[in-house]
Amino acid sequence: MTTPGNGIFDLLIRNVRITERGALTDIAISNGRIGAIAPNLRCEAVESFEGAGAFAFSGFVDTHIHLDKAGILGRCQICEGTLAEAVRETSKAKSGFTEDDVYARAARVVEQAIAHGTTRMRSFVEIDPRAGLRSFEAIKRIRSDYAFAIDIEICAFAQDGLTNEPETFAMLDAALSAGADLVGGCPYTDPDPVRHVDMIFELAVKHGVAADFHLDFNLDPTHTDLPAVIAATRRHGWQGRVALGHVTNLSAMAPADVAAIAIELAQVGIAVSVLPATDLFLTGRSHDRLVPRGVAPAHILAAHGVVTSVATNNILNPFTPYGDASLMRMANLYANVAQLSRDEDISGVFDMVASAAARQLAAPHGLTVGGDATIILIDSDGPCAAVREIAPVITGWKSGRRSFDNGRTQVFRPANTPAKGFIR
Repeated sequence: MTTPGNGIFDLLIRNVRITERGALTDIAISNGRIGAIAPNLRCEAVESFEGAGAFAFSGFVDTHIHLDKAGILGRCQICEGTLAEAVRETSKAKSGFTEDDVYARAARVVEQAIAHGTTRMRSFVEIDPRAGLRSFEAIKRIRSDYAFAIDIEICAFAQDGLTNEPETFAMLDAALSAGADLVGGCPYTDPDPVRHVDMIFELAVKHGVAADFHLDFNLDPTHTDLPAVIAATRRHGWQGRVALGHVTNLSAMAPADVAAIAIELAQVGIAVSVLPATDLFLTGRSHDRLVPRGVAPAHILAAHGVVTSVATNNILNPFTPYGDASLMRMANLYANVAQLSRDEDISGVFDMVASAAARQLAAPHGLTVGGDATIILIDSDGPCAAVREIAPVITGWKSGRRSFDNGRTQVFRPANTPAKGFIR
């Protein structure tokens, strides 16, 4: 195949796969867009890169992360390992957050995410009388400073309630007028969760933005605020613009009940982010044996048509005292916890950190001629193999510009030693 037109491409990525164990193909890029995808392209390019069989895709999408409170583990105590303790300890710590402090901690996580192949994320930012707008201002700077490599949405978030702290409502309103992309609520921390839901929707409708709720973070199937969110979504015509995080009580329900809820969520267009690292750490603390996993069955929700993602949530704080912003690792963790083994199920989990996650954020995703040339290479034959092996991310481009490079694994054998393994 020859170059379309008479131009010279800016970049030619050779010998990559764009489907599981698919044939090798080339990707030509010009002016930040994909100009051609085909095997053995014969064309001129300013720069070329040898993919050597790597899997190419549009990058990982983190639908639910808290950049503002990452990396505060040393400032908090973890004695109980419970949700209530995590909320309490973080609430105390954020009173001392400064804009520069939040920026520095968030920047470290964002750079980790970039190196792990994440090209888009939605970050919750707590806004209330303790945090003020300091964290929000810091994450706005992060959004701007790292736009060369990653697209960041900011969710103005009420972690500690609304009816108990009415001043938070006005602060959220101000943040939405000052650059926040959407609004988020947490009904389970509010004395009046139904009113909390209504107040979040009031802001969403006023500003014409999506709403994202931390919801039903418990293992009691009878303790739920989901009906209030579903009713408000229908009442305001907000189908396709609402997401939920956690909903861990789904893990304690009978399969038939989960299926019924999934069907309703799909009908009303409410998406779900499952957060395995946090949910495994915080739930089931009252059990001294056969501890429940507490992770909502994302793959079952997806099978019934729910737009479902697997996401990071917290990193190195009382909610999750570990993490590295790797969505590949998170996908593998979910597949392991959910006891998935079939190729189609494992590939579905990859979609939950890639194309399905992008769909939840109403963002484009996929490699197509004429489309944006945001491309990540993974050292793998395809998405299924990548999840099974937690395959390393090699390098990436954002709109045709190289944004990071991790290199490939190399093994240096002594001279005259026969190779007995295979490193891609």
